[in-house]
Formats: sequence, structure tokens, C-alpha cells
Amino acid sequence: MTAGPTADELGAVYRDLHAHPELAFQETRTAGIVADRLRSLGYETVTGVGGTGVVGLLRNGEGPTALLRADMDALPVRERTGLPYASTARGPGADGTDVPLMHACGHDVHVTCLLGAAAELAGDRSAWRGTAMLVFQPAEEVGGGARALVDDGLYDRFGTPSVVLGQHVSPLPAGFLGLRRGPAFATSDTLRVVLHGRGGHGSRPEATVDPVLMAAATVLRLQGIVSREVAGTSTAVLTVGSMSAGTAANVIPDRAELLLNVRTFETGVREGIMSAIERIVRAEAAASGAPRDPEITNLESFPAVSNDPEACARTERGFAADLGAGLVVDPGPATGSEDVGILATTAGAPCVYWLLGGADPALFAAAKDFAALEQVARGLPSNHSPHFAPVVEPTLTTGVRALVSAARTWMPAVS
Repeated sequence: MTAGPTADELGAVYRDLHAHPELAFQETRTAGIVADRLRSLGYETVTGVGGTGVVGLLRNGEGPTALLRADMDALPVRERTGLPYASTARGPGADGTDVPLMHACGHDVHVTCLLGAAAELAGDRSAWRGTAMLVFQPAEEVGGGARALVDDGLYDRFGTPSVVLGQHVSPLPAGFLGLRRGPAFATSDTLRVVLHGRGGHGSRPEATVDPVLMAAATVLRLQGIVSREVAGTSTAVLTVGSMSAGTAANVIPDRAELLLNVRTFETGVREGIMSAIERIVRAEAAASGAPRDPEITNLESFPAVSNDPEACARTERGFAADLGAGLVVDPGPATGSEDVGILATTAGAPCVYWLLGGADPALFAAAKDFAALEQVARGLPSNHSPHFAPVVEPTLTTGVRALVSAARTWMPAVS
């Protein structure tokens, strides 16, 4: 048996990945680091899966196959953490323009922890039996990475897992895990809405159809969908994250563009919201006298993540035995979204996907219960913030131990 990586070694890997973020389907440097480390540990390693994904297999006798997944991509965000290893990287965005890059969602934590778990599993094969399938996934942020892996023959090429396991760092206190049984992460839909007007001089609005006013009215009306068309017993979020139009103060433009994001848990609620969006957008365009019908395009969509209750219970028993009692909390359903569920549903395997605490535990010292803990967490920079900065330890050590525990729980050693 060989020892796994030390906390200092894990920290060095993490800081390097954090300083060198890469966007969706551009994770070539990260994938190269992952592949080199997996090969050095004795994993059968294949690169270029689903574009830039990496799959590592470690076969250790007869037994089940456990898929452990980490996503690799970063975001087009300018980092403002002030950390000595903060990213100053830039690169081409989805539209080809130069953008700042940051691991603002913690995928560098996920990669580091799975590499640490890979070393632990390879170093002590007496503690488990079966096949460890380590999947380093591209493009989670755009909702296309899991689908790309499956479409590239992930299970035809490498076998079908008995379970899909993974974790996502969050503002919970480091050292804690958040595991929700049943619906855990929301369905996500991202839409582009283009509203068409008739441009002209800003001094003569009567000769134009103003798409800026049309867009403003649409944004306000869209906010009534969740508050007035979704039952109080259901959960939904509708966010207009971008509104763009025009280039000059004295010119009324020809068009305006909105980018919308919708999060839901229930199919009926999702369908109702999508129908309401189309109704409102078309009605506002008609009310404004738009010369052309608006365009509504679904840019990306991925389903809710539902954790299998029995599989969660089994995994949680392993966490209690290996990490200690009282460290797993139920965070409730998260309106954030994840495409890891696609890996489970297409395999016909249970999914167990948990939150990994990444916030400084000292900040929660006065919290006496989970409600107080949640209140503290809401005041901290969260995922996608330019200030999001998980503490290195005990976040990484806990993340490695959680992955190893889950893997061994599902691939127990033959007594």
C-alpha cells in the first residue's frame, strides 16, 4: 500500500488549476494534467472523450463498477478574490471574443479531489473490489459535457456503471457534506429572446418602434410568471441575466436581445413557465406594434438531478463510518443545476451527488443549528461570484475522503 497525496500536494495541484482556468470544451491543459497523473497511477487512460474529457479505469478484480465524476470547465468571469494564485487568464469566449477566465464555480476543487481519490484507490487495492471509472467531464457550465460523453460512446467503450457518484463545492462550512435525497438540483433552460423594432433618430420616437422600451416592458412582465402563475407549493426561478440593445444614446435601434434562465423541479411547472414566456414575449411585441415576430431560442437545457434515496442512505452510512457522525446535512433542493444526472439516467444507474463544504469553518462558529448555518452561508460569496474562494483545507482533504468512502461503499472488499 502506498500513501495518498499529502494536503500540501493536493493544495499545489489545486492552486495550479485555479490559476489556469479553461472554458467549456477548451480544457486541454487540465485534461493533459489529469491524464498524466492517471497514467502514473496505473489507470487505463483515454483522452478526447466527448471532446476534451478524460476517462480513467482501474480494474481491481471482480465486482461492481463505480463512476466517479468531476467537471473541469471554468467561467468567463474576472476574478476579484485577491488570492495570490488568482487567475489573470483570458481566452476566447463562446462568441470568439476575448474574455477573462475564472474557476468561479469550483471545478478546480472537483478535479483536485478526484485526482486525490484516484491516488488513494490505486494505493490501497485491498480495501475495495471492482472497477473504478473516473470521468473528468468537459463543459458542465454550458450543459453539454455529460451529453457529449454519452454521445461519444462512454458506456459502450468503457462499460456501464452500477452507480454514479460526485460532489460539488458550495458555501457550506468545510468539513461538512450536503446530501439531499430525491430531487436535488433543478432543471435548467437558457433562452435567447430577440425583439424586433424599427430604428431611427432618438429625437423622433414617433417614427420608430422602440425595441428598448419593448424589452423593458417584457422584462417586467416576465417577473410576474413565478409570482403569479406558479403555485406557492412549487419552486421556480426566472432570471433575465442579460439585456442588450443599441450603440448610441441618440439612436433607437432595430432590435433588442434578452437572455433568460429558468430553473424548475416539476415537469408541469416547467411547461407552464415556458408557455408563459412565449405568450408574454409575443404579446408585448404585438402591443408595441413590432414589425416582425420575436424570436425565442432555447440555447441549452438539462434535466433535474434526482438522487436515489436508497443509494443515498447506503452512501451516507459509509460517510458516517469513514468521516465521522454528524458531518452530513440535508441542504434541501438546490435551484442550481447540474448535468451529472444525464450520466446516471443514460446508464440506468442510481445517482448520488452531494455538496462539499468549502467555506471557512470559523465563520460558522456561532451557528447553533442548520437554519443558522444556512443564514451564514447566504451572506458569503457563492458559486459564479468573482469573489468565490473556497478555503483549501479542510475542503480538499474532506472531498478526497468523501469520494474514496463512496467508492469503497459501492465496491466493497471481498472478505
